[in-house]
Amino acid sequence: MSTKNLEGKVALITGASKGLGRAMAVALAQAGARLALVSRDQKQLRLSADAVKAVGHEAELFHADITDEETIRKLERDVTAKFGKVQILINNAGINIRKPVTDFTLTEWNRVLNTNLTGVFLMCRSFVPLMKGQGYGRILNLTSIMSHVALPGRSAYAASKSGLLGFTRALALELAPEQITVNGISPGPVATEMNTPIIQNPEANQQFIANIPLGRWGKVEEIGQLAVYLCSEEAGFITGTDILIDGGWTAR
Repeated sequence: MSTKNLEGKVALITGASKGLGRAMAVALAQAGARLALVSRDQKQLRLSADAVKAVGHEAELFHADITDEETIRKLERDVTAKFGKVQILINNAGINIRKPVTDFTLTEWNRVLNTNLTGVFLMCRSFVPLMKGQGYGRILNLTSIMSHVALPGRSAYAASKSGLLGFTRALALELAPEQITVNGISPGPVATEMNTPIIQNPEANQQFIANIPLGRWGKVEEIGQLAVYLCSEEAGFITGTDILIDGGWTAR
């Protein structure tokens, strides 16, 4: 696979301020993509731009809340004004609230579902029209192993990610005639900021490690390289599926 196999492609990444979003931004930049990075956290987003710059590339930064319909419309206009067309959309923004279902407030439940599922719908509704008519397009939705299995205290997160997997499959069928592929990436335990509470808890961390056949947390760079492949021409026959990258967690 060419090291510059995304040369000139415009890639829009939500949740790009840290973790998997930042890692995918760096990986796609190294593959030649032009980047539109989106987040609510402008300070952290600038650090992502610095990480991209460190590998010899530049990124355009956009402030947006993906749960707000009007904000997404403005984002669509701003990105279009800067880049014209978008070829790659990576829906990475997501949140997790861990607690028993009986302790959830409706506001908390809606916050998780709106960010992890409805926000992806809003992004796709706005940006899919910009991707049509090019004979190529890639949409990656960051699902989760919680799309396939579950853990106690993850009711809202598992519901949102399972819904996102169904959305991914349906959208893949809708866009196949346009040669736009739509796939999920389901990370397992990856050492990101979202998992810091577990990593910093020795007992919880050991329980997680014991359930990973490879015996370690995943690296964010491994997700980045998978994203590059799925966005490449070489992956043009892969659509409507979900790639588990979980160290063997769901194989048990």
